[in-house]
Amino acid sequence: MTFQEIFQEARSSFINTDVSKYKENISAQINLTGPGAGVFYAKINNGKLSIEPGEYKNSDVKFTVNSNDFVKLIRGKMNPISAFTFGKIKADGNISKVMELAKLMSKK
Repeated sequence: MTFQEIFQEARSSFINTDVSKYKENISAQINLTGPGAGVFYAKINNGKLSIEPGEYKNSDVKFTVNSNDFVKLIRGKMNPISAFTFGKIKADGNISKVMELAKLMSKK
């Protein structure tokens, strides 16, 4: 898959996620490696989610994941907590916000 295809699938999978209970701001940059490499970000701001291509300066968390593994994650074929545990996803940043985002992904 190309980066654009992966990005569109991720956006479609998560854009309607109910984040209304999150009144704080959470931002994550996702760095995809391997085939379909690229960068996009997800941001929750006052209970609203946006997902856009490109880097996000000063993100709370930066994830690095192989694009093939990321596709498995968004399709529900890989558990995000297990992926962290086995090093499939690397996270750099605020660990409490990482866990909040992992919970959101687990609901998919």
